Formats: sequence, structure tokens, C-alpha cells
Amino acid sequence: MKSVTSSLSSTDSQAIEHQCDVLIIGSGAAGLSLALRLADHCNVIVLSKSDRNEGSTRYAQGGIAAVFDEEDSVDAHVADTLNAGAGLCDEDAVRFTTSRAKDALTWLIGYGVPFDKEQNDKGEERFHLTREGGHSHRRILHAADATGEALQITLNDAVSNHPNIHFFERYNAIDLIKSSQKDDHCTGCYVWNRQREHVEVIRARYIALATGGGSKVYQYTSNPDVSSGDGIAMAWRAGCRVANMEFNQFHPTCLYHPQARNFLISEALRGEGAQLCHADGTRFMQNFDERGDLAPRDIVARAIDFEMKRLGEDCMYLDISHKPADFIVKHFPNIYRRCRALGIDITREAIPVVPAAHYSCGGVMTDFNAKTDLDNVYAIGEVAYTGLHGANRMASNSLLECVVYASSAAEHILSRLDDFSEQEAIAPWDESQVSNSDEEVIIQHNWHELRLFMWDYVGIVRTNKRLERALRRITLLEQEIQEYYAHFRVSNNLLELRNLVTVAELIVRCAMQRKESRGLHFNLDYPDTAQHPTPTILAPSKSQTHHLPGDLGL
Repeated sequence: MKSVTSSLSSTDSQAIEHQCDVLIIGSGAAGLSLALRLADHCNVIVLSKSDRNEGSTRYAQGGIAAVFDEEDSVDAHVADTLNAGAGLCDEDAVRFTTSRAKDALTWLIGYGVPFDKEQNDKGEERFHLTREGGHSHRRILHAADATGEALQITLNDAVSNHPNIHFFERYNAIDLIKSSQKDDHCTGCYVWNRQREHVEVIRARYIALATGGGSKVYQYTSNPDVSSGDGIAMAWRAGCRVANMEFNQFHPTCLYHPQARNFLISEALRGEGAQLCHADGTRFMQNFDERGDLAPRDIVARAIDFEMKRLGEDCMYLDISHKPADFIVKHFPNIYRRCRALGIDITREAIPVVPAAHYSCGGVMTDFNAKTDLDNVYAIGEVAYTGLHGANRMASNSLLECVVYASSAAEHILSRLDDFSEQEAIAPWDESQVSNSDEEVIIQHNWHELRLFMWDYVGIVRTNKRLERALRRITLLEQEIQEYYAHFRVSNNLLELRNLVTVAELIVRCAMQRKESRGLHFNLDYPDTAQHPTPTILAPSKSQTHHLPGDLGL
């Protein structure tokens, strides 16, 4: 099937329809890796909500975990991941991912990702491996302290030169289009062209969600603005199960500065000897965990949160100034430059840091082929729940998950590329019953309210009462957003808010079901850990479908 564009009649205007073999929604590591693995065999459209460089991949600093050291092993990587996941990882998924890690990174190296290198004692060149929290060995390949940016640039260069990959930039995915003939099948997706401010249709035989997570649901986050849980919400509305949404990772060390938004201070600093401390330089992590500053992220984030509340401080500090200045500048040039621009010289003084929402460990349930409950819909990367992360993601396993499951998804799609070829009619988007909004302030107000009460009630430390309050507010917000969505034309803020309130509900409902504290989920009313934990799985009702403007469904 060639990528084409055609016109279809609509109620009040001409609607544009595009066609492709595979529609990939998201242009980060997961989406671009999948596109590259497919494009020699079929036509691919990659949908990007902003420009193709924007997304969580670009801001990943630390690196990608894989066994390259002879003293390391896949078994050790498995054991570390299981330990970090606090007893809730799927061991088969962990082994599936880690055993394919080296091949996945070798594939990236083949495209020219510039991972740092060094010389060994014999003068032989090898990759420089760093260590991060939860890892028992040095196994993190990295490109200085801007691995994600290097990966994004490399993959973008590769896909830009491929004639079968077509980029649609500044497009919001609205909803998957369910088949009228097969309940577990989708025929395409409604998308909003942000430049033309018009809804279009993309018809596809296969659809891959690679939209990242939903940490923008929180007031403070390390994520870029595009991380609004779009793929999770769309999959849920289309009938996919989600799992473990209560486990949202709060990165312990984001830069605390009035002029810095969402700037992450990589865990790799602690891997190279940086120490968490109070304003007076007193260290505190040894009081919380025997691993000290290299404890897993959930423990470190709770420790910082505890110390801030105990002392009434706005932040804690991360100090690497005891290391040689040239070492710091060489290994962390991006962090050094960013902090220096704000008047902080990390070679001489500690960095003010606070925890911030960082990574969604739960998501759309998939198998090892990245396939969801819908037969021709896949989910890859942070949007997906594979079982790899359990109750807490170990550092640098996230980009790894993207490239490993992009590979397995591509193999599965290509093995069944000709399974679906029928041309089922798609209803055009109907805007005949809606108008332009004259009260955008409602969206802004609801947006800020949602993110603030999620931070206050469903943050690092939770209680039953806080969760109940959050769910009541979410229910009211859903009603307001439903009414707004039914009567006004779509916009970026409306679409993101609609998705975020769905993600918020899924997080709260999962949190209320877990009657224990584990990993990233800490409930003061259930401080103990259960003996036999299981994933928290939510299934949508069978009656759920996508909704067009003019409907009251959300």
C-alpha cells in the first residue's frame, strides 16, 4: 500500500485522508527504531505532535544498559532489574529484554550513535561504561551526559534519508478508529493538523503507539510538554487493558532553579561519585539505605522528599565538586553548561535538586511482540506495560526497552504484513455540531487544577483519603471536559487535557486497588509489603469506543 492523500466529503468541509501500511504515533527512540526496521519492506507514516526532535528521548541523559563488560553477565543484569522492580517484574520479560540488549545496541552503533569510548590498559579502544543506581556493574553505554539527544539526532538522520518513511510533524493523534467489522481491529486514526487546525484521517493496516508516558499529569516533571499520556488514553478508549499505572517514577534529582524548567540532573553523577547532602554538606542517604547514594530511585526520591519536609527546605543538594574539574566537565558537559548559565559552578558547589515525576512504569499491556489487546495495534516504549520495570524502573533500562521491543514488533508486523488489506469505510470527522471556543480559560483552569492535586494527593507519598479526594475531583473534571469536548472544536490543550484526565483516573484507580506499599507506590495506610504481589490490571468496558465532537463520551 503506497502512502497517498485523497479527499473525502465531510459535513462542512473537505476532509483529508492519508494511507500507509504502518502508522507510528510518536517520533522518539521507540517510534524511529520501529520505522527504520520496517521501511525497507513497507510504507510508514511517523506522526509527531511537535517537531520530530521533541520528546522524552531527547532529554534522556544517562545512557542505555547492556552487557558489554566481560566481568558482567545477562544474569546479573536480570538480577539487578528484578531487585530494582521490588518483586513485581515479569522475569520472562526481564530476560527477554536483557538478553537482546547487546544486539539492540549493536544495531544502534551500526547507525552511528556516538557512544563514548576509552582505552584499556593495553591501549585498545572500547566503550566507556558507567554505572547508575541499582546496577551491580558498569554497563551503561552513553554519549557524555546527553545520550538521548545523540540517539535522537542519529535516528532522525537515518529516517530522513529513507524514501518509505513520511513524517507528519505538528499533528495530534485524537483517537484510534475501531473497525465496524472486527472488534479487536482498528482501521486508522483521527489526527488534528495543528498548522491547518483541521482534523484528518490516516488509514493504516497496522498502528504503533510510541507516544511516551504521561508524567505531565503532575505539577513538577522532568518530561517535555508533549508527555501527556496520549497513547495510553487512546488505547484505553479503544478497548485495551492497562496495568501498574500506580507506579510513576519520581526522578530524585531535577534541577531546582526558578529559571530552569524540567531540567534533569542525571543519575550518572551519583554513579561517578556525586553525593546527596543538606545545605551544610551533611550527607543523609546512608540513613535510608545501605547502598547510600546509589540506592534505587524510589528510595532516593522518598528520602529527599522526607528530608525536605522534615527540615522545611525547598530542596536538597547533589555535590560532585570533590571530583577533578576536568573530569566533571568531560563527563557531564551538558549539565555543567546548563548549570553554569544559571550561575551554578558544579566543579565548585553543590547542585540544588528536587524530585519530579519522570517515568511511567505502567501502561498499555503488550506481549513480547509489543502487540496490545487489539490485533493490529502495537505499543512500544514508555506507553507500554511489558513487565520489565515492575514497581520501579532501573536506570537506563528505558531506552533499552524502546529499541528491543521496536525490533520484536517489526519482526511480528513484517511476518503478517499482508494479513489486513481490506478497505473498510471510515466515517469522516463531523464538526457540524460544534463551534470555536470562546472560553479557553476553562481549559487552563482545569489543566492547572488537575496537575496540582495529582502532585498533592497522588505523589511520592499517598493515603487513602488523598486518593479518594483525587478521584472525586477527577470525576468532576471529566464531566466538565466531556461537555467542553462535545461542544467546541478540538485544540492541542483540549486534546492533551482530555488524555491527561483519563491517565489521572487510571493512576488513581490502580493506586486504590493496591493494598500495600511497594517500589514507587507508598501508601501510609498500607505501609507493609504484601507477600504475593500481582500486577494491577484495569480493563475498559466493552461499550467504550472513540467519540467525535457532538458526542458526550470521553
